[in-house]
Amino acid sequence: MNGREMEKRLQELIPGGAHTYSKGADQFPSNAPKVITHGKGVYIYDVDGKTYLDWCMGLYSVLFGHAYEPVVRRVREQLEKGTNFQRPAIEELELAEMLTDIIPCADMVKFAKNGSTVTTAAFKLARAYTGKEKIAICAEHPFFSYDDWFIGSTPCAEGITESEKRLSVKFKYNDLESVRKVFKEHRGNVAALILEPMKFEEPKDDFLHEVQALCKENGTVFILDEMITGFRFPLGGAQKYFDIEPDLTTFGKAVANGFSMAFLAGKREIMEMGGIEPGKKKVFLVSTTHGAETHSLVAAMATIEELRNKKVIDHLWNVGEQFLQKVPAIAQEIGLSDYVGITGHKYLPLMTFKDHSKEDSLGFKTLFMQELVKRGILFQGMFVSAYMHTQKDIDRTLDAIKESLQVYRKAIDAKTYRDLLEGDPIKPVFRRVN
Repeated sequence: MNGREMEKRLQELIPGGAHTYSKGADQFPSNAPKVITHGKGVYIYDVDGKTYLDWCMGLYSVLFGHAYEPVVRRVREQLEKGTNFQRPAIEELELAEMLTDIIPCADMVKFAKNGSTVTTAAFKLARAYTGKEKIAICAEHPFFSYDDWFIGSTPCAEGITESEKRLSVKFKYNDLESVRKVFKEHRGNVAALILEPMKFEEPKDDFLHEVQALCKENGTVFILDEMITGFRFPLGGAQKYFDIEPDLTTFGKAVANGFSMAFLAGKREIMEMGGIEPGKKKVFLVSTTHGAETHSLVAAMATIEELRNKKVIDHLWNVGEQFLQKVPAIAQEIGLSDYVGITGHKYLPLMTFKDHSKEDSLGFKTLFMQELVKRGILFQGMFVSAYMHTQKDIDRTLDAIKESLQVYRKAIDAKTYRDLLEGDPIKPVFRRVN
C-alpha cells in the first residue's frame, strides 16, 4: 500500500485515523506525508520514500531530535533491566528527587503517561482540598485535557452531561477583570483556576501574580499548566522564569524527548491528600499501570541531564528569534505584511494568515503549508524548534517560506486560494460537525 491507501485504512480502523486529533488528515494539506516510517534528528521519513524537515517535533514532545542518542542509549540500557514491577522502582525515587530539586513549587510529584491524566488529577485534589466544585479555565489556552471538564467547554461537547459542563467557567489571559468576574459570579465555589504561564503572549502588568493573589483571597487552588513551557524554558520551567510558585503544576510533552511521560507536582499539603498516611482522608489520585515505566523515567532523567550540561534552551530560543526577526522582512518584501505575520515568544513563534479581506483564513494557511510540503518541510503553524535544528535548516526554511509566500501573493491578488490549493483546507479541531 502507498501512503494514501494506508491513510484510508487507518481511518477505517482507528477513529480519526490517528491517536491525537491534531495529527489527523484534516489538519494538513492533501500533499502532506500520510504515514511516517521513522525519524532521525529533525527529519522524518514517510512510507512513500520522502524526507521532510520537521518543524512540528511530535506535538512539541521532541526537544532534542528524533532518536536522540544520549536519551535512546539510556532507554536501551533500561530495557535490558525490565520496565514495570509490582513495587516502586529505584528510578521513581531518582526522578522524583531531580524534579523536586529543579521545580520551585514541587514538594511532591506523581507520574503518569499523558497530560490529561495529571491535569484532571490536579482538579480532583483541588476539589478535595477546598470542598468546592467549579474550575476556572483560561479561554485563550487551547487545550488542557480530553476529559469532560475541558471538552465540555468546547464545541465538541457531544456525550458530555450538562451538569459537567456547568462546572467549568472561563476567563481571559492578561485580563484581570475577567478573573475577578469569575470569582464574583461563582463566589465561594471555585475550587481551582488553571492557565499556562504563557502561550504566545507574555504576562503583562504582573498578571500571573495578581491572579495568584485572587486565588489565595478566594480559597482557590492556583494551577500552572507547563505541558509546553515546562522544558522549553530554562530548567524549572516558566514558573521559575517568571518567579511564581503555583499550588500545583502539570508537566508533559518534552520532559522525556518523545517518550510517554507526564507528571503532577505541587505543595505537600495538597499533594499528600493522595497519599496513604494512616488516619487521613484519602483522595484516589492517579493509579496507572504504566505511569512509572522505567524506560520513560530514565528518558526524563537523561533529558534533564542534557539540559543541565548543554545550552539547549539558548539554542531553541535563538532559532525562534531568527524566525521572529526574519519572517516579517520576507513578508514585507513580497508585499504581504497585511496578510502574513508572526507573533509569540521565541520559545514558540506562531505564524498568522489572513485572506484578501484581512480576515483570518484556514484556507490561506493551508495553501502556505502545502507549498512548504512541496519543498520538503512539515509545518503546522508554529516553529517547534529542537536542539538538532541547524543554521542550514533555518536558512533552508526561510528560503522555502519566501518561495511559498510568492504563491500566497498570487492567491491574494486573485482573491481566492482555491485555484492554487490541491485539496480541501484544514478544519478546526474543535467543531460540532465534521
